[in-house]
Amino acid sequence: QVDFLWLAASGGLYLLGTLPFALFWHRTLRTLGQRVRFGKTVRAYYIGHLGKYVPGKAMVVVLRAGLLRGPGVDASLAVASIFYETLMMMSTGALLAASIAAFWFRGQPLLFWTALGIMAVAGLPTLPPIFKRLVRLAGVGRMNPATVEKLDNLGYGTVILGWALNAIGWAILGLSFWAVLRAMGLGENNPFGQFHLYTAAVSLATVAGFISMMPGGAVVREAVLTELMAPYLGGGAALIGAILLRLVWLVAEMVISGILYLGGRCWGGSCSADPNRNP
Repeated sequence: QVDFLWLAASGGLYLLGTLPFALFWHRTLRTLGQRVRFGKTVRAYYIGHLGKYVPGKAMVVVLRAGLLRGPGVDASLAVASIFYETLMMMSTGALLAASIAAFWFRGQPLLFWTALGIMAVAGLPTLPPIFKRLVRLAGVGRMNPATVEKLDNLGYGTVILGWALNAIGWAILGLSFWAVLRAMGLGENNPFGQFHLYTAAVSLATVAGFISMMPGGAVVREAVLTELMAPYLGGGAALIGAILLRLVWLVAEMVISGILYLGGRCWGGSCSADPNRNP
């Protein structure tokens, strides 16, 4: 029997856990000289999540950049910031998983080396000199060199902030998984008893699902999460927990996206035909 109050708590923790990611994206936009309100960034971030369920994940970029469109926002820099935030999210998640695996999962070397490999591939491009070089190689700013010059504002302070905010986000997402287990009557009453396990499993499974390019990381995320949790929960319970987590996060994304989309268009009590109006 499933406790729906715990599932609701898991959904709330998921939305809270992704907020630091949105905050980092907003900070990156501001660092790049983009004049955008935090509320507008958050709206674009959460609605953009729905784009990951479209094959290829390009729709995430389209939705986010489209919702940010307006005065004070350069489209090229908006897109660059989306890639930067995504790389930071993946590399931090992989770093957390690798760090935890090194201390608590010594019997699973594959977990450690997989996380370390993902961290290297996703983390190196977040270093300011490398990211700037990649953006230039992509041809951004050929028509407007001033656009690329704004990338010089990205420094290691941005990287450190990204690590800190993303680590907080991943930790809360680990608690979201704990709440799902509590809904199933599993897991400890104390969320911090196996906190490292939940955080490592969720972060690595989510990152693996993302790089798989499957819509929403479907199947891949559940497979990785089940594999990591099976020794502790049993195969059947681990699979059910992974599926429930998927459903909870999906419902949470749909609910918050609907609220923010309609709220952004109906700010002030009167609906606007312009979906780009600031929330």
